[in-house]
Amino acid sequence: MPSCRVVAPKVVRVWQFDNPAVEVSQDFSREKRLLTPRHFKAVFDSPTGKVPGKNLLLLARSNDLDHPRLGLVIGKKSVKLSVQRNRLKRLMRESFRLNQDSLVGWDIVIVARKGLGDVENPELIQHFGKLWKRLARNKPAPAVTETVGVDSPDA
Repeated sequence: MPSCRVVAPKVVRVWQFDNPAVEVSQDFSREKRLLTPRHFKAVFDSPTGKVPGKNLLLLARSNDLDHPRLGLVIGKKSVKLSVQRNRLKRLMRESFRLNQDSLVGWDIVIVARKGLGDVENPELIQHFGKLWKRLARNKPAPAVTETVGVDSPDA
């Protein structure tokens, strides 16, 4: 009997009001990661968004890119076993990958705290869904500049 394997698409068409049918890549390639200490330092030094969660802290800073970037800080002090640290990293990356269309323009660092390794997978997945929504709500609106012109009441 032939087996059937279901594969999630890597590129999804998303309807956005500004730009209809924009393709949003759902991968987690190198360009969507914070890689250098300078990238992490920029987020730690001046976060424009902070979302505290259960046993973790989500720090975010706006970037001028068309995609979000993610960095993870999970130390041995907060999560003892490497198996648990790796599981947490996998869950965080997967959750980020699935929600990155609503996080465009953020550099995000997730800082793990004590006790995060004891939380079960379904609870973590649900928790990250809520955190991403809270962060997306905190996104500052683009600044609108007013120009004084002929049709302006200030002219």
